[in-house]
Amino acid sequence: MAGRTPRFTSRRPPSKSLLILVLFLLIPVCVITIFTHGQKISYFFRPLWDVAPAPFNHIPHYYAENVSMYQLCALHGWSLRSEPRRIFDAVIFSHELDLLELRWHELDPYITKYIILEANTTFTGIPKPLFFTQNLERFEFAEEKIVHNVFSGRRAVRGVYEDPFLLESEQRVAMNRLIQRSGISIGDILIMSDTDEIPSPNTIKLLQWCDGIPPVMHLQLKHFMYSFEFPVDYSSWRATAHVYGPRTRYRHSRQSDYLLSDAGWHCSFCFRRLQDFVFKMTGYSHADRVRKQDFLNYSRIQKIICQGNDLFDMLPEEYSFKELIKKMGSIPKSASAVHLPAYLLNNADKFKFFLPGGCLRLE
Repeated sequence: MAGRTPRFTSRRPPSKSLLILVLFLLIPVCVITIFTHGQKISYFFRPLWDVAPAPFNHIPHYYAENVSMYQLCALHGWSLRSEPRRIFDAVIFSHELDLLELRWHELDPYITKYIILEANTTFTGIPKPLFFTQNLERFEFAEEKIVHNVFSGRRAVRGVYEDPFLLESEQRVAMNRLIQRSGISIGDILIMSDTDEIPSPNTIKLLQWCDGIPPVMHLQLKHFMYSFEFPVDYSSWRATAHVYGPRTRYRHSRQSDYLLSDAGWHCSFCFRRLQDFVFKMTGYSHADRVRKQDFLNYSRIQKIICQGNDLFDMLPEEYSFKELIKKMGSIPKSASAVHLPAYLLNNADKFKFFLPGGCLRLE
């Protein structure tokens, strides 16, 4: 009816008891979700709370067979030396025997000394055998080049583990002392990398023969997971090449803005036996990622290896949502075995688990 004032009915606010009930249900759900999936939640939102490191100055890497070293050095803007530099390869070793054999055979024609430090404990303080010492026969071909020492680590006491990053740092200090005893001289090349970060021979030849290279240069390595069947990306950069000097110190962190592109291979968790996966998962610096005992189950690990999934059920560590979403899910398999270490292909029967189609592991 015209002129009639409309009537409004007001809604009653929710009762306090209803709000308390909702909070009573919501808070435990949130706590459980954060407790069980906290790392995933943190990694998913990493682009919001973390900033990517400063970009590198990428050095293009030129190489092809039957190209002279004079031409290769010139393509990089460097000059050819009259004689090659000496190359010293330094690694802190845990239990990666197959990777060490592959690395040393691949680089042997160019290496003056292999510097290797192993410890009697893991980074988490778990006692471990001296795997290198017990398998010296595998490395007799390099016997005269090896500079080796044992680091006595601190063991976990009553289930309380040491800070793994502290023990890792102490081993790197011990490595500095071993390097100084190796016979290295000013101007020699020192490679600093983990055992599974393998420079390519053509990279080593550049370092040997070219003048004008940066005094400290990171090596961009093609990153693989579990074997060379699962290429991830080119994000591996921690390996370094140093023109040795008085201030050179063994580190595994950012030391230069220069990055030599496509300089080798980084094969993470590339082991022959399932027990080796468990050993690393519980012994390396990120052992806190083992959030469930089930993560160490052999059948689970075997399934994950063949699927290219993550051992720790984690999201990719990325600084942008674009990269994070692009890398979510399984790593795509590759059927390519091109541009891999020559020693691997010449000994394919021995190292089938490194190659496409070889995902099944021994216990």
